[in-house]
Amino acid sequence: MESWIIFNKLALIVFIAFNCIRTEVQNISWIVFFILLYFCINIAIYIFKQKQIKGILLLLSIGISIIGYHFVQPLIIVLLPLSLCELASNVTEKKWIIFTISFIPIFYIYKDTQAIYGLVTIFSFMILALTTTYNNRILQNEKQIDTLRKAVHKLTKSLNENHEFIRQSEYTFKLEERNRISQEIHDKIGHSMTGALIQMEAAKRLIDIDKDKATELLQNAINISKDGIENIRLTLKNIKPPTEQVGIHRLKLFIDEFSAKYDLKTTLTHDENLDIISPIQWKIIHENVTEALTNARKYSDATHVSVDLKVLNKMIRIEVKDNGKGADKIKKGLGILGMEERTASINGKVIVDGTHGFSVTTLLPIQL
Repeated sequence: MESWIIFNKLALIVFIAFNCIRTEVQNISWIVFFILLYFCINIAIYIFKQKQIKGILLLLSIGISIIGYHFVQPLIIVLLPLSLCELASNVTEKKWIIFTISFIPIFYIYKDTQAIYGLVTIFSFMILALTTTYNNRILQNEKQIDTLRKAVHKLTKSLNENHEFIRQSEYTFKLEERNRISQEIHDKIGHSMTGALIQMEAAKRLIDIDKDKATELLQNAINISKDGIENIRLTLKNIKPPTEQVGIHRLKLFIDEFSAKYDLKTTLTHDENLDIISPIQWKIIHENVTEALTNARKYSDATHVSVDLKVLNKMIRIEVKDNGKGADKIKKGLGILGMEERTASINGKVIVDGTHGFSVTTLLPIQL
């Protein structure tokens, strides 16, 4: 704002000097003195930041313009409007009042300078109004940026706290799960193994005295050991999640992270009957979906990608389709060739279609 006003004042000073040189006035030294004095006072206005001091300097600037108009050169009066505008803007923000105050002197000056004074007043008011509006907009944007910065800081702090809470929750859950498993092993498997060991120790002592009793004790130990092994199997089975849950949850997690990271809306639809998909098939599904989504992000210019997983009568079908620009002629790169090789290793097939967007469909045979 200040730079534009200073530039305007310099332009007016140059205008006065040019007219004085062109008309060859006699009192050129006094004109130079008043212009230099006006220039120094106006430079001081932008050095001091106190509002009262700036007001006093503006009054001095106005006084120099009026004195110079009456006693030195009438054209010096063109320096008055901008000073009046600045002084009035420190008192009120209403633009019509500022313009009226700066325009009033036109009725008290010589008629031969009224036209130029009116034009300078209008021009000075427009410069001041534009710079004020621009400055207010900058201040408003800075306030909005500060508000957003505070909001981001608050969200970041909240996110860090949530991450810490999740980390602590995961750690607590692991400790609780380890404690549960150790307690279960101690209560079930440990007691079984201890009982079997006692039976075998007793049979060892009786084997030379009472073979029938020793045989009975050994049989009891065998039965207890079988029960213990069965408990171990059941415990491990309960701990280990089903293969289909590991596969679909891993795929869901990857798609959610992909969508959030690259701001590309990605949806997953699937059947409920996923238990027939083997671990090797899940591995190929995950790798092919990863490659297809990466290609969609790089080349398709899409806004949405859908991943559809269906278990049909004789095959498993996985389609990754985007709404991007597609391709009339498909050139198979290393990514698509890699998908085809992985899928062919278990007698599957990959179908690529570039019409109406781009889609990659993986077909895997159901392994009975």
